[in-house]
Amino acid sequence: MIIRNVRPWGGDASDIVIDGDRIAEVRPHDATAVVGQTDVDGRGRLLLPSFSDVHVHLDSSRIGLPFRPHTGAPGVWGMMLNDRANWRNTDVPHAEIVAGTLERMIARGTTRVRTYAQVDVDCKLEKFDSVMAAKEKFHDHADVQVMTFPQAGILREDGTVVYLEESLKQGADVMGGIDPCQLDRDPVRHLDIVFGLAEKYQVEVDIHLHEPGALGVFSTELVLERTRALGMQGKVTMSHAYDLGSVSEATSRRLIDEFAELDIAMATIAPSTSNHLRLVDLAEAGVRVGLGEDGQRDYWSPYGNCDMLDRTWQLAFVNGFRRDDHVELALAVATMGGASIMSHSSPRVAGVGDRPGVAVGDRADLVLVDGETPTSAVMDRGTDRTVLHDGRVVADRLQVVGV
Repeated sequence: MIIRNVRPWGGDASDIVIDGDRIAEVRPHDATAVVGQTDVDGRGRLLLPSFSDVHVHLDSSRIGLPFRPHTGAPGVWGMMLNDRANWRNTDVPHAEIVAGTLERMIARGTTRVRTYAQVDVDCKLEKFDSVMAAKEKFHDHADVQVMTFPQAGILREDGTVVYLEESLKQGADVMGGIDPCQLDRDPVRHLDIVFGLAEKYQVEVDIHLHEPGALGVFSTELVLERTRALGMQGKVTMSHAYDLGSVSEATSRRLIDEFAELDIAMATIAPSTSNHLRLVDLAEAGVRVGLGEDGQRDYWSPYGNCDMLDRTWQLAFVNGFRRDDHVELALAVATMGGASIMSHSSPRVAGVGDRPGVAVGDRADLVLVDGETPTSAVMDRGTDRTVLHDGRVVADRLQVVGV
């Protein structure tokens, strides 16, 4: 396959030769060449790595269902109870909602997904099963990692650990944890279970951290301690962690340095707070940072539309980015930043000026989108998109193909 007349990261018009699942050649565009039946007509669009959503709750989605008023109470526990009270109240089977949400994400350019699957004594493995079924349905269209996730905590309800371990036996890719101090109120025991199960089943760890200020720093330090002691460098992600920059500049700098030393990744959802660790500082330190949409118009909030280009705009906005190289950094985080979290074979974003993912030898997971420049694409968020996964077209003009 040849992708003709595209501009990699906004550069010169090029023809991209695809061999199997890899980019084999990038050469100047030949305007005299005829677009073959197996080729893709780029029509001068931008060529970018496809998006990577590494923090999404497919299991709680309401995409495709009628809009409803938000009824959640404040706080993680209150929101969780609201979801628990309502998620079964729909005529559409849960598995169809999950699969429809994933399909919509792929259609808009996301081919790498790390999704949470809530496991607790209420839903047991029902949500997990729906997510695993969606992963299988679209296995030719996207890489999906499923995280078994104790949204209701691990210690508050007897029996939770049994279901978490069963999900790991059935193929969960990542072991999740959440607010060790604030939700379970026993951070040592909580994290011992999380890291113990991860070590037993040889999976990575992802800690969902909403805790404020010094409390969040304390939980993070416990995670750092276990990562170092167990030799789990490169296998731990901190998700959210949006208040770690609120304590002091010295603490922020120390945490960033330790994340870099232990190769602990961060997944952000571009929250509306100024207290997060600065994205530029994280990138320059070599910390792997990915982006996600979190909920998709669910029982937690009305936000989320399955479009990571929209969330890239939000990431740039909440960081106060105006310079093109900074906006493009947000785009690099939304694409290859998340890819490097899901697979260490993917190049990480090495700094503000780094634009990985479209060079010879890179995996042919790509998205073509209309726009004058990468920054204008983030601002305008056009819909003329073509999506490739492993060298195959899997979506065009916001419609998935080949299901």
